[in-house]
Amino acid sequence: MMLALAAALLVGAGGATVQGTPDSVMTVTLEEALERAAGVDPNYVAAMRGIVDAKWQQRAAYAVFLIPATTLQLSRTHSNVDFFNIGTGGLTNKITQASADFRLNVFSGLSKVFDVGATGAGVAGAEANEIEAKFQTALLTESDYYDVLAQRELSRVARERVRRAEEQLDVARARVMSGAAVQTDSLQLLLELTRAQVDLLQQEARLRVARIQLGRRIGVTVPVDAAPLAALPAGPLPITEQQAVMEALDEGPRFLGAQADARAAERAYKSEWGGYLPRVDLFATWQAFGDEVLLPDDTRRWLYGVQVSFPLWNNAQREIQLSLAKSRREVARALRDDTERAVRRDVIEAYEVFTTARASARLAQTAVVVAGENLRVQEQRYRAGATTILDLLSSQVSMVEAEAGLVQARQAERLALAGLEALLGRRIYAK
Repeated sequence: MMLALAAALLVGAGGATVQGTPDSVMTVTLEEALERAAGVDPNYVAAMRGIVDAKWQQRAAYAVFLIPATTLQLSRTHSNVDFFNIGTGGLTNKITQASADFRLNVFSGLSKVFDVGATGAGVAGAEANEIEAKFQTALLTESDYYDVLAQRELSRVARERVRRAEEQLDVARARVMSGAAVQTDSLQLLLELTRAQVDLLQQEARLRVARIQLGRRIGVTVPVDAAPLAALPAGPLPITEQQAVMEALDEGPRFLGAQADARAAERAYKSEWGGYLPRVDLFATWQAFGDEVLLPDDTRRWLYGVQVSFPLWNNAQREIQLSLAKSRREVARALRDDTERAVRRDVIEAYEVFTTARASARLAQTAVVVAGENLRVQEQRYRAGATTILDLLSSQVSMVEAEAGLVQARQAERLALAGLEALLGRRIYAK
């Protein structure tokens, strides 16, 4: 009865197949994925628009030195009773008024000079934020890209596990039928095959989800496959840990952005002191009156002069704004100093993570070779009846774990490199 049951299970297992869901999958390279992601990532789009907005603020700060504020006005008034028209000098029930007002500030306590400096720092900060956002987008894109590569490789490992289990099941069937093995060997291998098939189904599902996520990252609604990548250059990084720290503090976008924010807050604070000094403005106003519909020409006149104002007391609003600006300056300074310490720590961590991941990948490669040789020997010994089925299954599990460990180590190595590049704001390798 046991032999008949085992034979029936073996026949049923022999016909088992794993069916995947077909998808229309497009393939992109890493460069294409990075280019596409930059155009659809909301954070990067916002950072790009931040540069445009900051430059307009800078243009406006420069414009106040030369271009007067100008206001044009045209009004047409009708009344149910006659009234005096200053343009015609008579009574009428309608009047047209046109005016143009020009006002140019010539002194405001150097506030305009500090405003220019603040807007310049704002542009520098926006550009640093754009670089940081670009590399953060790249980091997320590379993470999804490498996940597709890893899940695809793990799917290959799962298929290899199924193939080996099927071959081992055939061997066990023959040994059971010949009486060289007991029925439990076949049942153990049948259980291993079932587990391998279930694992393959789950792995194929994870691969499909990873492809859909990569598609979402680059702005498409279909699953996207990742083109294979060349191996990273061997050997240590072309930059030392200390060099990486100094470069991140000199040119890294994260620290440059914090520095720019601190400079902008400093100049904004100095600009507020201009409220304690007199303000001098030049003004000119052109006025015209008449009864024409569009541009009146009956009476025209110019008014021009100099206006000097000195704010003595405005219910402490000036003092409140100065205090707020000082608080923002102190906070920006503290953030800059903390960012410096954080960048130093993060660069060291990223460097160490990459170094560890690279060493782990080398060890994982050795583990795959050792596990593969051990599995080969155990398979031969089992065929010859010199080992048990438990030893064979143990070597099979070790092989799967070693291959999965190698995939994960390689993925961690590339992600660590991408994280370090995000802190430096540049690519370490050419491609």
